[in-house]
Amino acid sequence: MSHPYPPDHRQPVLGASSLPPLTEDTHWYRRAVFYEVMVQSFKDSNGDGIGDFPGLMSTLDYLSWLGVDCLWVPPFYPSPGKDDGYDVADYMSVNPAYGTLEDFTRFVREAHVRGIRVLVDMVLNHTSDQHPWFQSSREDPAGPFGDFYVWRDTPTGYPDVRVIFTDTEESNWAWDPVRRQFYWHRFFSHQPDLNYENPAVRRAVIDVVRFWCSTGVDGFRLDAIPYLFEEEGTNGESLPATHHFIATLREVIDTEFPGTVMLAEANQPPRDVVAYFGSDDQPECHMCFHFPVMPRIFQALREESSQGLRTILAETPPLPQGGQWAMFLRNHDELTLEMVSDEERDNMYRWYAPDPQMRANVGIGRRLAPLLHGSQREVEIAHALLLSLPGSPFLYYGDEIGMGDDYTLPDRYGVRTPMQWDAGPGGGFSDADPADFVLPMVSSPGWDHRAINVSQSRQREHSLLNWLRKMLAVRREHPAFGIGSMSLLSTDDDAVLAFLRRDESETILCVTNLSSSSRAVRIQLPGMGGWGLKDLATGHSFPTVNEHEYVDITLPRHSFYWLSVSMPKEQA
Repeated sequence: MSHPYPPDHRQPVLGASSLPPLTEDTHWYRRAVFYEVMVQSFKDSNGDGIGDFPGLMSTLDYLSWLGVDCLWVPPFYPSPGKDDGYDVADYMSVNPAYGTLEDFTRFVREAHVRGIRVLVDMVLNHTSDQHPWFQSSREDPAGPFGDFYVWRDTPTGYPDVRVIFTDTEESNWAWDPVRRQFYWHRFFSHQPDLNYENPAVRRAVIDVVRFWCSTGVDGFRLDAIPYLFEEEGTNGESLPATHHFIATLREVIDTEFPGTVMLAEANQPPRDVVAYFGSDDQPECHMCFHFPVMPRIFQALREESSQGLRTILAETPPLPQGGQWAMFLRNHDELTLEMVSDEERDNMYRWYAPDPQMRANVGIGRRLAPLLHGSQREVEIAHALLLSLPGSPFLYYGDEIGMGDDYTLPDRYGVRTPMQWDAGPGGGFSDADPADFVLPMVSSPGWDHRAINVSQSRQREHSLLNWLRKMLAVRREHPAFGIGSMSLLSTDDDAVLAFLRRDESETILCVTNLSSSSRAVRIQLPGMGGWGLKDLATGHSFPTVNEHEYVDITLPRHSFYWLSVSMPKEQA
């Protein structure tokens, strides 16, 4: 079979070998703070109203100042744009609206100069129906790409597989009038699934990964990986063949590009997701998103109870050596409610999405600050949990300044609006006429760029931006947040969540008051009678743990403490 790309398209990018080296720590991702940035919505360099890589590159000093270690860049490949780039039409190019391949590699180089790594999305499960592979497959069934997708004469295969986008799709099969057959798609009908039973597909995908590794990227977010293979009589998720392919991809990356990270997007309970880490003998992904923690944080703030968080944390299994959870509050998708009960989902809709327009698929299409009614205290303790729970935190662009959204926009565009840099006419995003912007700026009073922007936030001492920068710096100074163990602690008030983070050199007590009122709480600290407590952020000392091995702490409403715990000098 001929190769799916022309030979010159597969060559390593010139200059990639001269990219500046970063730390050689292959476990860098366990201590990193990640930041998701939508290229088209972040910074426009050429005045066409669309963000691009030169524009993103111009913001790297800001991201370095903030304390970001790695940028996650969602799909930037050529695409019809029916799913904001997740409908890929060419895996080995850059969408011309965002720049050139040279622009991309220069961006990676400049990020590395500042000690910032780059993680890119790799959409493994499907392509756009405009991809040359699909066009060739539908037009020439007997040709080299005829079996690159899953085709059937009738739409009856795999009846046990659920439909994911229940609000837009009635079936996982779609009719193609050119080939006159049905093709399989787990997502939108314009996104046909690749046929991983075909060895040529597996080779082509691995070559795509190799190509982007040659540009110097530091990792891949593997989109929708539970669905790569299908098998009759199953639900089509996380099949053994899927795990075998992911393990094969990991072996290629570890051998040829050591230190490059694989992050799994598998929206499943942690007891199932943990399989995507593989084992010590057969590793798969370095990181996996921990989806269920996220809705529990929002639930906890309205119930003023830590019970849901405690339950999901207790149900989270241990990880293989080197494994790390990816933790987040919000991202470019809806706040998914797939893994909560019907009652919990109804409550979340009532609390956070009273207007049906705020709901998207099985979730809520809103940004962090509007979800929390603009309460800086609530946004801060949500971030405090994100930064202190086990795993590496993922921030979403604009959330550091409390950006708003526009839930009246179609699909998921309401949380993907242009970044608000300053109070100027285009919000500092672009010099173009705002009518020509890729998406409209947020215009709601109190949320628009004149009220909320980076420039003003940097100038205000107690802004959310400056607070978050400070807490990221504190976190960076204490590796236990990234690599340490976690132990839940008993308290006499369910509204207060307390746990220890520990590594070989330090112990940190994290205490969060989820209530809208102040709380005096007693925290049990077994084996720590006489140990000292000191606030990591301020250096202020707290009362010593008493001889009965507990400490009494009073917390204002919606507040938290990160306290170093040190044994008495005579025991040290």
